[in-house]
This record gives sequence, C-alpha cells and structure tokens, in this order.
Amino acid sequence: MPAVPTRSSRRLSPLTLPLVLLLALVPSLAAAAGPQPTGLPPVTIANVGGEDISVSLAVLLSMTAITLLPSLLLACTAFTRIIVVMALLRMALGTGQTPSNQILVGLALFLTMMVMMPVAEQSWANGLSPYLAGELSFQAAWAASAEPFRAFMLAQIRDTDLLTFANLSGHTQGFASPADIPFGVLVASFLTSELKTAFEIGFLIFIPFVVIDLVVASVLMSMGMMMMSPMLVSAPFKILLFVLVDGWVLVVGTLAGSFNPVAAVVGAG
Repeated sequence: MPAVPTRSSRRLSPLTLPLVLLLALVPSLAAAAGPQPTGLPPVTIANVGGEDISVSLAVLLSMTAITLLPSLLLACTAFTRIIVVMALLRMALGTGQTPSNQILVGLALFLTMMVMMPVAEQSWANGLSPYLAGELSFQAAWAASAEPFRAFMLAQIRDTDLLTFANLSGHTQGFASPADIPFGVLVASFLTSELKTAFEIGFLIFIPFVVIDLVVASVLMSMGMMMMSPMLVSAPFKILLFVLVDGWVLVVGTLAGSFNPVAAVVGAG
C-alpha cells in the first residue's frame, strides 16, 4: 500500500502562493492602520422585498482594503524588478510591442512565483500551517507568517534607501532591530532598491545592442545611405545575436539569481 504523504511532506502548489501572500500581509496592513473602532453602525446596502439588507461598516471597510491588496502583493515581491528588466530588454531589442505586454506580465508573474515560492513555503510552515492545526494562536501565526516576507524585502534593501525613508518618516535614530522597521518604510525602501537594481541590470543589457546600433549607423553613413533608418537595419542583427546567445534563458536565469538570499538577513538579525 503506498504511503500517504503527511502534512509536513507536502509542497505548496504554485496556485496557493497568492493566498499565502495575502494572509501573511494582512497583519502588516492591520498594524499600519492602527486600532480599529468598535461598535460601528450597520450600513443599509439594498432593499429586497421591503426589507433592508444591512452590512457592518467594518466589513465594508475590510472589503475596500482588499482592493488594494493586488498592488501591495506586487510591490512586496520580486515582480517589480522582473517586469522592469523585461520592459527594458524589449526596448533594447527595438521590437516595438513584441513580445506583448500580456506575455511579459505572464512571464514576470510565473518567474515571481518561482522566486517567492521558498518564502511562501517558509511562511506556511512557520505560521499558517501550525495555526490551521491549532498549534499557534492567531496573533502568533500572523507574526510568524509575515516574518519571511519582511526578511525577503530586507535582504534586497540598500542601506542608503532605508536610511532615507527612515529619516523621512521621523526615525532619525534608526532602528534597534529589523522587527522595529515600520511597514511603510520597509515597502518604500524595498521598491526604491528594486527599481535601482532593475535599471542597473537594464543598463548592462542595453550595452551590446547599442554597440550594434552604432556599428550599423557608421556603416550606413559611410555608404551614403543616410536616408535609411539605422534601427530598421540593426533590428535583425540584434534579434539574431539575442537568439544565438540564448538570451531569454540568460536574462531569466540572471533575474532569478539576482535576489539576495534571505537566510543571510535572518541569521544576521
């Protein structure tokens, strides 16, 4: 009889990553919003058959906050760096809208899922799974599930970006530990660092294609073909070079390996 896999031996499905991210970031959003008022009055949202249908105002506020979660989830993961590099690569190739935005976003989402899967698995194992098994309280599970995502963002942040946003938020004395960094300062520093890293990678990608453009423009100028667009002539050569060096594998592999390991930050803390 084949062995049945236990709870600890099962790996997360890629489709569960958004759920883990959502549940892990809820405590950070709640902490940033501060204490919630109690005793909120119900709000009438419809009248069916002469009877009013009311919903608690707290429920309406929670549903409104959920609409901000997609942008928060993208801002707190590897998606920003990946999609910016992909857009710069398409610009360097000079292929216009090929690949299309839908293809780039789809590739960026699945690559983000691959990069963030170890973090999501750690969040599930430390907080969400013990809570569902009744081994942790609600607050302890929240803190344990959010910690891997905070550690991931801290591993990518530059010290100068963190100090800048800490000063802007009034924390001029710094922070005693990574746990003391407010959620807003953490996300703003993470996004700024990710944009800088993405543009650095994009600059390195641009260099060989700019060289091809310069060579083609010089050849056309020497031949007296000044009316012909150098971009039109250099586009096939750039595509050929990109295909010969297996560019997509190189770019995707470089992006996946460009993120700092989380263990270094956790161990340092």
